[in-house]
Amino acid sequence: MIDENMDMSMHDERDPNPWLALFLDDSIPINQSTKLALMKDNASKSAKYFLPLIQFGSKMTMFFIHIFKFFFPKLINSSKFLHRILAWGLRRFVSPDANLLIFRHFHVGTEILQFIGGNIPNVEVKGNPLKPKNFEDVKDDLFLNHDLNLYNFVIRLNSQLKEKNITISPPEKINLNMITEDQFDHISFPNKWTNFLDLRSAIELFTPFYQLFLTSNDFVRASNSLQLDETIAIYTSQILGTPGHLGLVNNKHPMVPVTTYSAAYRLVLHGLAAETLHEVLVKMKLNKNPDGVVTPKA
Repeated sequence: MIDENMDMSMHDERDPNPWLALFLDDSIPINQSTKLALMKDNASKSAKYFLPLIQFGSKMTMFFIHIFKFFFPKLINSSKFLHRILAWGLRRFVSPDANLLIFRHFHVGTEILQFIGGNIPNVEVKGNPLKPKNFEDVKDDLFLNHDLNLYNFVIRLNSQLKEKNITISPPEKINLNMITEDQFDHISFPNKWTNFLDLRSAIELFTPFYQLFLTSNDFVRASNSLQLDETIAIYTSQILGTPGHLGLVNNKHPMVPVTTYSAAYRLVLHGLAAETLHEVLVKMKLNKNPDGVVTPKA
């Protein structure tokens, strides 16, 4: 069902809706449920009126927390308490569209790592699959584990590549069995009057809590992990034998870290990059051979 804000019948040529234009545009591969949720999120009153104020307040708060952490680096450190705050905030204040985008991201990210690990012969990288089904799953250090998964995956994968003198290249047949076409929209998200925050506002609000309750190493690592988008995209391009989707990656150059003050914005770009890459793999799977694998193009 198309939301009224994304309905072509509401189009006014004198005042065109930019989010309707992007929703109708298919130049970027992305799941349709994700695109609808993202465009509705962009068009929300929260994004229009609250986000600029929240961004300013978030940056100011992060500055003072940065100073506090400099003098008292270990005084406040509780990942468990942080994730209880995150679970409570997501349930009470975040919109259903934003929650869908957040929960989808863990499913999509898990499957992308499984795809890479499952398509490099003679390499076995055991991970920690994250596919949350409810807000209780958030409390189990979900966000922190997501960041740890990325770095541990890169470390374990490359240690085996170097040890076994393996170069990532297109396999004879690409395995897509781990990629699901699930829309991830079967999770029930609260939709009360308090659930109004858009995705970017929620991230901006949560980022200072992330900074406060994690160690400096955990927080900086989480911020820098966003630039691993380029690394994961390169692994995938080496497997697929095509670099086309690399143009959709905006978080780049992981060896040159970016200030943590931009983490919230880059986190949204990180989510978009994961969604577009996952959709590329989904479309490949939908065109697969009966045996569940595809042969890379020469």
